Amino acid sequence: MDKADEGGRGASEQSVTSALLSGGTYRGLGEQVLSPAEERFERARRTAGLFLAPALTVLFLLLPTELEPAQHKLAAVLLGVIVLWVCEPVPIPVGGLIGVGAVVVLGVLPPDDVLAPFGSSTVFTFIGAFILAQAMLRHGVARRFAFTILSLPGVGRSASRVIIAFGVITCLLSAVVSNTATVAMLLPTAVGILAVIAELVRKQLPEGAPFDPLRLRVGVALMLMLAYGASVGGLLTPIGSPPNLIGRGLIEEATGQRISFLQWMAMAAPVCLLMFAVLAGVLLLLNRPEINKLSGVEDYVAAERAKLGKLSRAEKNTLIAFAVTVALWVTPGVVALVAGNDSPAYDLISDRLDEGIVAVLGAALLFLLPTDWSQRRFTLTWTEASRIDWGTVVLFGTGIIFGSLLAETELAQTIGRGAADALGFSSTVAITIFAIALAVLISETTSNTAAAAVVVPIVIPIAVAAGTNPFVPALAATFAASFGFMLPVSTPQNAVVYGSGAVPITKMIRTGAVFDIAGAVLIALVLPPMIALIGFG
Repeated sequence: MDKADEGGRGASEQSVTSALLSGGTYRGLGEQVLSPAEERFERARRTAGLFLAPALTVLFLLLPTELEPAQHKLAAVLLGVIVLWVCEPVPIPVGGLIGVGAVVVLGVLPPDDVLAPFGSSTVFTFIGAFILAQAMLRHGVARRFAFTILSLPGVGRSASRVIIAFGVITCLLSAVVSNTATVAMLLPTAVGILAVIAELVRKQLPEGAPFDPLRLRVGVALMLMLAYGASVGGLLTPIGSPPNLIGRGLIEEATGQRISFLQWMAMAAPVCLLMFAVLAGVLLLLNRPEINKLSGVEDYVAAERAKLGKLSRAEKNTLIAFAVTVALWVTPGVVALVAGNDSPAYDLISDRLDEGIVAVLGAALLFLLPTDWSQRRFTLTWTEASRIDWGTVVLFGTGIIFGSLLAETELAQTIGRGAADALGFSSTVAITIFAIALAVLISETTSNTAAAAVVVPIVIPIAVAAGTNPFVPALAATFAASFGFMLPVSTPQNAVVYGSGAVPITKMIRTGAVFDIAGAVLIALVLPPMIALIGFG
């Protein structure tokens, strides 16, 4: 291969990587490469949403209900916002902002109260993590990580193996590191892997054929494996996800039974293992990679790794900032393993090393570590950092606002209690199924943490009133609260991977709905016998 060919290949690979994190998440029809059938569907979907969203909102406002006025207005706005998010007649972040504006105009709560949750530390986690990701992409660190994973024995021979191997890494990390932090630290590597595979797909297409690296099925599978795999792995330990800690605390308070770290893992491990197997099957069946057998990839990866050479100063600085951030993210989990998550040491460390603050401090190192001190050049400039996907930051901020409003107005509790009263549950099995369904439903429209905080306190008194032990339904609700796979606002990790631009909203909804159902069934079937085996319930 001559130098011109090598240069052309390098330029095309760079264009793929640039497209994957170019802030092109919320693209209009004219900004995408679509087939005629896809364009017709997208046009119909977006046009329908433009009229359906306001119509549903106004219709629900006019309907007589027994809800309190604030709850009635919030429910009407949420209906319209969900339609805007699903149908995308306007960019998804704008749909969230319209909803926030409507809540204030309708007088649900004063504007300062409505907007206060936007200052959540999770928003700062996004900002810091996205800036770190930009540095890793710009300086080639993500590409090095990607080639390292692809060079593992046997992994680089098929796209399916790459996706599954990446999912295993994600699950194991998220058991001790928060789900959001896990996805944030692995996103650049996932983008690097996708860029390599996308380039192989491009090479198999006829000359001049349309190609959009942001609409590849293999990209959907890889990115959703990152987001969903973190949620699955987060169930494995009590510290893996905030809903675990909330649910465990409420259960221990209500039943007087303490769940140790090892007891939790013993109950959760079979559930997580089966859920990961189902996840891999669902992702690869619904998003079958365009190219599965990666012929010649091993030689290609070896050659590319050799060409990368030694680490540059910018790469070293990026790795230092990344390593410091990850170390601080992991520290609270390590303290919990050693001293226990109810110890004063854990309380002190977890409060001081908030993951949002750690993320922005780690990102700030990129502006302090020099690449050329004499010229006062540093690892990253603000112009480069400002290219992060601010739309996803705004989107998740509005999602947090609506989650807070659901709790503040007690609309979520009203829906849960109303459903329980209407259905008249009297057995542990029925209450457990209801708990799982309610937790999954609420986690789709608010954060997993809020879902656990809302559903578990509802389920426990229902079980007690029915004369059954609340342990099983409450723990099932805790596990199900970590679900929420259909929308970018359902979990921070969904929003992070959606920010890559490689996951169309329709693909996230379809895949997420199937995995929601499969996971709920697994929790209902596997968790109760595991609880009994450990001696609880």
